[in-house]
Amino acid sequence: MTLNSIGLDTKKTKELADELNKLLANFQLYCQNLRGIHWNIKGRAFFDLHVKFEELYTDANLKVDEIAERILTLGATPLHTFEDYTKAAKVPVGKNVSKDEKAVKLIVDSLTELLKIERKILEASEEANDEGTNAMMSDFITEQEKTVWMMKAWLGETV
Repeated sequence: MTLNSIGLDTKKTKELADELNKLLANFQLYCQNLRGIHWNIKGRAFFDLHVKFEELYTDANLKVDEIAERILTLGATPLHTFEDYTKAAKVPVGKNVSKDEKAVKLIVDSLTELLKIERKILEASEEANDEGTNAMMSDFITEQEKTVWMMKAWLGETV
């Protein structure tokens, strides 16, 4: 086993960086979806949702940076083209979404996909003894689970 400068197995960090790049691509698409629904939302819930969607895309944008920096910390290169993002992303694309319920469902569906990826990374980072990635994923998961719960409550649904 070869260790890198931060004391982690280089083979395992390469695998983690690959998974983090998948997460990065999905977050970029999620962030763009949030911008689109922020710009295009219409209806009686406009004022509340417009502000909420801005809050979410601002947070997602910060997470994009955190993920990219973690990839760099692990010694890899973050994906950085839209071509790479669209090839690697699994979150649904929200095109011309302006209805409140459809927008909130898009967020729930996107977060559900992000959570799957994050849980996979959480498991791999634990196995690799990578506390930095592990802590990041734990924080993301906790926050996103709460957002899913709140969005589902807004929809009148249970988690």
